[in-house]
Amino acid sequence: MQNKPRNPRPGTGRPGNTSFNRPSPAGKAEVRPRGNANPRRVAVEVVDEVLKKDAYAALSLDDKLNAANMISLDRRLCASIVYRTLENLYTIDFALSGFLRDAEALEPTVRTILRTAACQILFHDRVPGSAAVNEAVKLTHELRLDGFSGMVNAVLRRLVEHKAEIKWPEESEGARFLSVTYSMPEWLAQRLIDDYGPEEAKQIASYRTEKHAVTVRPTFGREKEFQAALAKKVWETEPAVLPGATRVYGAMAIARDSDYLGGLFSIQGEGSMIAAEAVGAGRGMNILDCCAAPGGKTAYMAERMEGTGRVYAWDLHSHRVELIRAMTRRLRLENVRMAARDAEALREEMTGSMDAVLLDAPCSGLGVMDDKPDVKYRPTPESVAALCETQKKLLDTCCRYVKPGGVLVYSTCSMLKDENERQIAYFLASHPEFSIDPLPASIPESIRVQAGPNGLQLLPHRDHVEGFFVARMKRRG
Repeated sequence: MQNKPRNPRPGTGRPGNTSFNRPSPAGKAEVRPRGNANPRRVAVEVVDEVLKKDAYAALSLDDKLNAANMISLDRRLCASIVYRTLENLYTIDFALSGFLRDAEALEPTVRTILRTAACQILFHDRVPGSAAVNEAVKLTHELRLDGFSGMVNAVLRRLVEHKAEIKWPEESEGARFLSVTYSMPEWLAQRLIDDYGPEEAKQIASYRTEKHAVTVRPTFGREKEFQAALAKKVWETEPAVLPGATRVYGAMAIARDSDYLGGLFSIQGEGSMIAAEAVGAGRGMNILDCCAAPGGKTAYMAERMEGTGRVYAWDLHSHRVELIRAMTRRLRLENVRMAARDAEALREEMTGSMDAVLLDAPCSGLGVMDDKPDVKYRPTPESVAALCETQKKLLDTCCRYVKPGGVLVYSTCSMLKDENERQIAYFLASHPEFSIDPLPASIPESIRVQAGPNGLQLLPHRDHVEGFFVARMKRRG
């Protein structure tokens, strides 16, 4: 029995503004001229930037859609092609490999044209195969790649004719099956199998949400005002995992909403909220947020402290510190002190002075690969090993700021055990003055029960939040 790629979700819940016809002053529907930007060409440009220039898909797509003259239907098609191509890149490459002699030797943009067209043939039920082929051939001419048009035409027509005959890897092939079927590097598929076993690794690799949400939370103390404002909006919403937080579906440009700009609520992932809640911030505390930008967890803790105490928010890069500064202005937070600091470099004068330290460490980011499909192609075994060494150094330095009886919280948005459980096991073995401390009861029990001896690993397919890891540790008094 062949294993065919499953249809992933449509890309309409992704970043990118959508325009709709609005009533004219006279009450008649305003007929807008058809956009002249080619959605398939824009999709090729975005995927090219991601694969050739290491751009982030969401940012590149937003930039190009904002600059394009394109109707809403074409914008949705463009976003869908971009995200489905990136979600299924290895699946697409496997399908094309039966019709190409040497894909790696192709001119990169030609290969992107083939990949985005193959995505439409394999994953877009409403796009006729002939249309996908013809539009791809037209693109070779538009992009002055005329010499490749015959090859593009032949390869894609053969894919249309023979796609039902493709022999996909069998599940018994382990990492190769996961790599091709769910589109991820084979080394990563093997790492998931090693960490979680074959069945749960498959669940992790195959997980796709049907539609994507943006999670928002009210500013602490303004919960009733937020609920009243939320009731007046046309957003589709549902409660999030953490009490008071809300998942919003289909809202466009939510960061330009007047209530957001006025500081009534913040946009923050649920895993990030859980990490901040694990600190147990309270009135009058001194807290260090070591790798703080863009500032979501800093704001969460500073609000919990009700304007008292101090949150020191550090980030390595000055331009990212400016993001924290903008956040404090929007929320009118007076108890945050931000600075550009290398958290690996010990500041002797601060040792033993913090009630709590939060280290949201640099990581592979693989816990958010469902929402950001391009992230799974960025790490390598070598880069993960380097990140683990950085995490060790950061833990060794930042733990020194915790005073006796204080708390150290370590978090990542990864699901690899080398970055998480094993990292904490190593830290505890080399720092006997610290021990695992239970997560606060303010975190829902359905989440807390998943914690193991070295911390809490959140898994999207099980917990329906980002793949975050959180370990709360206490320094002996």
